[in-house]
Amino acid sequence: MKRSMTPLTTEPHLEDRIEIRRRPDGWPIMYQSWGSLLFIHWLYNAEELADLIPKGLSIDTFEGNAYVGITPFTLWNVRPILTPPLPWLSEFNELNVRTYVHLDGEPGVYFFSLDANRILPVLAARNFFHLPYKAAEIELIREGRWVDYRAERTEKPRAAFAARWMEDPEIFHAVPNSLEFFLTERYALFTEHEGELYSCRIHHEAWPLRRAVLEYLDTTLFEADRIPRPTGDPFVIAGGPVHVEVWPLEKGKP
Repeated sequence: MKRSMTPLTTEPHLEDRIEIRRRPDGWPIMYQSWGSLLFIHWLYNAEELADLIPKGLSIDTFEGNAYVGITPFTLWNVRPILTPPLPWLSEFNELNVRTYVHLDGEPGVYFFSLDANRILPVLAARNFFHLPYKAAEIELIREGRWVDYRAERTEKPRAAFAARWMEDPEIFHAVPNSLEFFLTERYALFTEHEGELYSCRIHHEAWPLRRAVLEYLDTTLFEADRIPRPTGDPFVIAGGPVHVEVWPLEKGKP
């Protein structure tokens, strides 16, 4: 269920954005490692995205602007807790399309789509996390500081993505209240299932970030996900690796 733009009630404060980086109580249910990741973001007006997110969520903004991101990356060591990684299940590539939202001041991510090239993780994420995963053929080639990434969704709605970028070798960490912090330091996701909102917490070390240069980008993901196509050049930044803990899905706020 989607909704029109309504006045925001409790927007996240800087303290909320810092607090959610704290490791949650209890035990995670899954471990993952992420790397060779590129954050590609375009600036949007919040009203353009309001009807595309579930009722109850609000678009999160930085200096009054909303953002839509595409993030290609690779995963390894994906496994449930107390289970060893299996190469044919625990290593795959992923591509997601996302925006930033909050639920009564709790900041997080909302995914328009996620593509992966392992069918069992796709099915598990659909069923256990109610996430809009799609099967895809994905190739990632890394040569030194250069990364080539190509994806072709094999389910409807079909979509394609191709990009090549170069990472700067120097690592830095996002400063609170910066755009980099707003876009990358996200430790909760929100999703909807049968009219109910759900959230999931994750935890990992602060993102090691690198400046990046995007040589080319071609994609039909916006059309497939029914998002207005952006204008202007994207803001890009590379990240990883990080080692991630995932907590169970629960109703409401994280």
